[in-house]
Amino acid sequence: MPLFSIIIPTYNAANVIGNSIASVLEQTFKEVEICVIDAASTDETMSIVQRFDDPRIRIVSEPDKGIYDAMNKGIRMSKGTWIYLMGSDDRLYNPTVLTTIASEIQKEQPLHVLYANVWNERFNEKYNGVYYDEKLFHDNICHQSIFFHRSVFDTTGLFDLKYKAHADWDHNIKWFFAPQIKKKYSDAIIAYYAAGGFSAQHGDPLFAADKIFNYLKYGYRLSRKSTRHQLWKMELDKAKNQNDMKRVCKLLWYYRYVLPRCQQNVVH
Repeated sequence: MPLFSIIIPTYNAANVIGNSIASVLEQTFKEVEICVIDAASTDETMSIVQRFDDPRIRIVSEPDKGIYDAMNKGIRMSKGTWIYLMGSDDRLYNPTVLTTIASEIQKEQPLHVLYANVWNERFNEKYNGVYYDEKLFHDNICHQSIFFHRSVFDTTGLFDLKYKAHADWDHNIKWFFAPQIKKKYSDAIIAYYAAGGFSAQHGDPLFAADKIFNYLKYGYRLSRKSTRHQLWKMELDKAKNQNDMKRVCKLLWYYRYVLPRCQQNVVH
């Protein structure tokens, strides 16, 4: 059983997928499998993947419902204890990344999520440091910087396919505030992150509309009351200015999640 499962969703990625896979195969840590979940590419993607001829590479190529459907497939088929979701146009930062992460994991038990940084090639900088409650509302944790113990998905469920571009952000809110999930930040750099991917190019109006409600619902136990109230008030004022009375009423109903942490008898 490999320690790591690297899941790579692909679609017509012939110009980048070779570099992505090579960056995993050159790792000094060898207890790893690569799950390539392809959405029935029409270019040379699959031919390039098959040329590696490595038994650690497992391939599925069939139509899917988008990138998060591919990630869910990869999670279900993976065998590793720890799961890493990699873009087809990303590359691991150096050959010792997995060795470093394996060492970090072994230092602290139990541990369910280890998140770190990526190198943003567009701006030539490290991205994005330690997260806290308010930062997570305004800025997503890049999935290329996160390693999940597979048990996390037993708690959070898989990615919600109703969110087309930000299902990972929705998922991050769920695990970040789950009291039973132990998380740790590492200052390591995991991957070269190809900015301008699917999430950056496509808006997600449904997630944008739901974000405050999901944040309050999942974050009320661990986030600060002052942060919850500030964000709730900001969204309430916005809804009032837009004369969206349906949203105003829903926000007023969700005020129960702004209450002090000791009031945890909220029905989900």
